[in-house]
Amino acid sequence: MSTDRALPASRPLPVPRTAVPMGIADPVEQARAELKATLAAIEEKANVPKRVGEAADRSIEDARDFARRNPSAALAVTAAVAVAVGVTVWGIVRLIAR
Repeated sequence: MSTDRALPASRPLPVPRTAVPMGIADPVEQARAELKATLAAIEEKANVPKRVGEAADRSIEDARDFARRNPSAALAVTAAVAVAVGVTVWGIVRLIAR
């Protein structure tokens, strides 16, 4: 027996903001729907802070998954990053102090 459930035929599938719904007969409504979808796609593409936030969330989740799968390697990577940051700060302070 399959666990997949199909949506009832009376309930339409949701349409993404960047897609044009099918079945629009009126050309004016079709043009409006296309313009709305185009503007939504441009907004998605141009919203850099939102895209950076989503990429950061994905990276954090990937790092957590890595740490769950291999805690000793995650600890080694964390220590290496801490050493690299410390050496970089020490080098900058030394250059400024000269």
